[in-house]
Amino acid sequence: MVGLAIVFGTRPAEPHEATPTAAAPQGWTYPFSCCSGYDCREVKDAAIIEGARGYEIRLTGELIPMTDPKVKPSPDGRFHHCTRAGAADGKTICLFVPPRGF
Repeated sequence: MVGLAIVFGTRPAEPHEATPTAAAPQGWTYPFSCCSGYDCREVKDAAIIEGARGYEIRLTGELIPMTDPKVKPSPDGRFHHCTRAGAADGKTICLFVPPRGF
């Protein structure tokens, strides 16, 4: 598998890294302050509702204001949600959001 990754110029994502995408073909590393190796994952756009008051996490109803330091720009144009202990319904540590118009 490692040989294939070298041949095709890609590598599998490590636990502290986002999966490679067209916008970020080499993937990208979650900041340590957001992820302990398993706290972060990509989520579908439908999992997050962007509104005038901020970003609502649909699963938990948690509302994160757009100016909250937990909100970070997403390097690959996709939503990524980092939660305590990596639980889908856990409290948000960081929320990576795509720029408008990505």
